[in-house]
Amino acid sequence: MCLTVNMATSTVKLFSPRIVAQTGKKCTASVIMLHGSGGTGTDIRDTFRILLREELSFPHIRFIYPTAPLRPYTLAGQSWNVWFDRIDLGLDGHEQTESVGAMATQLGELIDAEVKSGVPLNRIVVGGFSMGGAMALHLGYQFYPQLAGVIGMSSFLYNKSGVYEALEKRGKDARTPPLRQYHGEEDDLVLYKWGKATHEKLTSLGVQGEFVSIPNLSHSLNLDLVRSVREWIAKILPEEHNL
Repeated sequence: MCLTVNMATSTVKLFSPRIVAQTGKKCTASVIMLHGSGGTGTDIRDTFRILLREELSFPHIRFIYPTAPLRPYTLAGQSWNVWFDRIDLGLDGHEQTESVGAMATQLGELIDAEVKSGVPLNRIVVGGFSMGGAMALHLGYQFYPQLAGVIGMSSFLYNKSGVYEALEKRGKDARTPPLRQYHGEEDDLVLYKWGKATHEKLTSLGVQGEFVSIPNLSHSLNLDLVRSVREWIAKILPEEHNL
């Protein structure tokens, strides 16, 4: 079976990742899934499991659900488990580049640990919900363009995001991970139009991807979305004999 990594003895000093052991003889791919602001890795894992009525799992893929560190979060006025700080919402907001970069370094250690375990970068998908999806966009398009793919659910980037700057510097012909973005049409926290604008900007800069609109969905996940995520992961990270 795919072995569970003992993060307590690892050099990665991240926020108690939850790692799901799989049923196959060998892990050949990994998915790192990031929760939304104020949540935990257990929360998003349980949401997938409750909606699917089973674990989101594949025999050859290791799923990792880290929890963000507790840090001062300006929007909440107190400390929350968040991937980076935000002082405002909306496309014209101001990106807190220092906190984004610091978290990219920590999550990069988690990615590097997967590579050291034998999983190459082009067999690792990063994804997330809300702020977790935004962090996944940073990882895939600003810091680790060699990744296999990126999933964003109810997520957006500021108009002046460092992600866009990085893509512009590399040029449209540079290799970028394929993108799958989901957004509820009734989202009243991270507005649908913010997610759509983010996708349009990313694709204008050379990212290949698809934006999936979910009717009647607010700032949350539902069964159709989660099933689609599972299908997309299976396509991006097939078993080795199907490569």
